[in-house]
Amino acid sequence: MQLLWLRSDLRQHDNTALAAAAERGPTVAVYLLSPDQWLEHDDAPCKIDFWLRNLRELSASLGELHIPLLIRTAARWDQAPAVLLELCRQLDIDAVHVNEEYGVHESRRDDAVAKALQDAGIGFHRYLDQLLFQPGSVLTKTGTYFQVFSQFRKVCYERLHRSLPKRVKTPPAQRPLSIKSDPIPAAIDGFPTPGESLRALWPAGETEARRRLDTFVDAQIDYYKSERDFPAKPGTSQLSAYLAAGVVSPRQCLHAALQSNQGEFESGKVGAVTWINELLWREFYKHILVGYPRVSRHRAFRPETEALAWRDAPDDLAAWQQARTGLPIIDAAMRQLLETGWMHNRLRMVVAMFLTKNLLIDWREGERFFMRHLIDGDLAANNGGWQWSSSTGTDSAPYFRIFNPLSQSEKFDSEGLFIKHWLPELAGLNKKEVHNPASAGGLFGVADYPAPIVNLSTSRERALAAFKNLPARASYGDGDE
Repeated sequence: MQLLWLRSDLRQHDNTALAAAAERGPTVAVYLLSPDQWLEHDDAPCKIDFWLRNLRELSASLGELHIPLLIRTAARWDQAPAVLLELCRQLDIDAVHVNEEYGVHESRRDDAVAKALQDAGIGFHRYLDQLLFQPGSVLTKTGTYFQVFSQFRKVCYERLHRSLPKRVKTPPAQRPLSIKSDPIPAAIDGFPTPGESLRALWPAGETEARRRLDTFVDAQIDYYKSERDFPAKPGTSQLSAYLAAGVVSPRQCLHAALQSNQGEFESGKVGAVTWINELLWREFYKHILVGYPRVSRHRAFRPETEALAWRDAPDDLAAWQQARTGLPIIDAAMRQLLETGWMHNRLRMVVAMFLTKNLLIDWREGERFFMRHLIDGDLAANNGGWQWSSSTGTDSAPYFRIFNPLSQSEKFDSEGLFIKHWLPELAGLNKKEVHNPASAGGLFGVADYPAPIVNLSTSRERALAAFKNLPARASYGDGDE
């Protein structure tokens, strides 16, 4: 008997470990509930709810293959070896099959499980599944992990030209086993169930993930490059939550994009090329997680930036968290996050730069807050994005590149449609005033909307001074955006 241990791979199709287990013999699946670990990792309640809903869908689809899905609890990951060993002994399991995960804690957990099982004579097999390339296989000429995305992408392109990662076949139904699937809990203590309006935005299951992928590739991918930066437009794929939970695979995404672009990933339709580029950014940040594990430990990728004199400013942090900064594009983006569990990617950069540069608040505060609210919360992507924006990370924005929220707002939400949707109290302003109500409302601004909590110009100078005082700083020019 084979045991499939499911983690962030909640799908039946193109699932490497599932296919490998089923090929070896009768298979049972298990999922471990780890609430204490999830709390420690700042996983959002809406994310846990999404994963539970996807588990229910997956249990039904695995049931059609006569593969029972069992639920066990290992409150913390250090309990996983004992819990899995006991299950293996109960079911007389020959081998456990998993798709690899890449954080420091995930790697330690899997190593501990592997040792416990192997000591008991039970096999433990790991598979490449949530990435296109094995970490450690895309390296510089000197054998180190890339620190610059464009160089990483170039080597990925060379590899893709030679051979595309193949999707794996879904196994046929096996003979029924005398083991029943466990019920999937409706909720987990410590993770309140989100409201119906949020849940309705993110239906669970592979059918929905595939529908989104097909719709995006059929109707939207051609316009992706030109529309992806405009938050009022439906310019993005809305697949990030499904990718993070493994309800859809990066291979499925890559093949769908290539199919829409006559098999090309460097030429042809610029929209498809740009989206494939985003899949490679996701890949890059996961490789960084393996090559530079300090980023898994709340450490800056660039060690010299640990000396930054971040401000201890709880009132400013709370205003940012609660969408009360007085800068409409920031507040609208934060309301989108709080109400939907998701934020438009351009705005993730804008609000992150505002927190780390204009407010000079430690990027780790923002990273943690995002993880606690994002339905697509993913350590590698979230950490990579925050460190990019705060100029502490790999291939990051040079410290002098500070997005101006007003010019970003005017450029990417020129009519104020996104702002007015999330900040209805500003609906009466014209398209010029809506970006900066403080300049429109005379002495007292707009009723029911706060004045800006910071002066953008002087706060920018403060950030530049803080970065310039760092030791061993690379030499940069000067600039703004």
